[in-house]
Amino acid sequence: MVLLTNAARARVGCAPLRVDDRLRSVAHAHSADMAARDYFGHNTPDGRTPWDRIRAAGYDAPAAENIARGQQTPQDVTRAWLDSRGHRENMLNCKIKAIGVGAHIGPGGPWWTQDFGYR
Repeated sequence: MVLLTNAARARVGCAPLRVDDRLRSVAHAHSADMAARDYFGHNTPDGRTPWDRIRAAGYDAPAAENIARGQQTPQDVTRAWLDSRGHRENMLNCKIKAIGVGAHIGPGGPWWTQDFGYR
């Protein structure tokens, strides 16, 4: 998914995103949490926002989050995000420098998360 996102960024003149392990960990945990607690949203049932989760992981410059559910492949979910204005804007924002991707595969899913950062 990172390669697909960076390919889309290259087409519009943005630099490639670097993978940040903290963002990756947060993205993976959020996908797994959505599956485990049967919800779909940026905010957890107990009210934690993407910014809360990212900062708690030690990353102090959160930028954006994309989530999706049900697409079966990285290609499918990337295409769906690029077809959605807000998700596309996150992915193609040239000010964003880092990414972390997480997926949870299971019944009712998969659940996908991209977390982005400015550093």
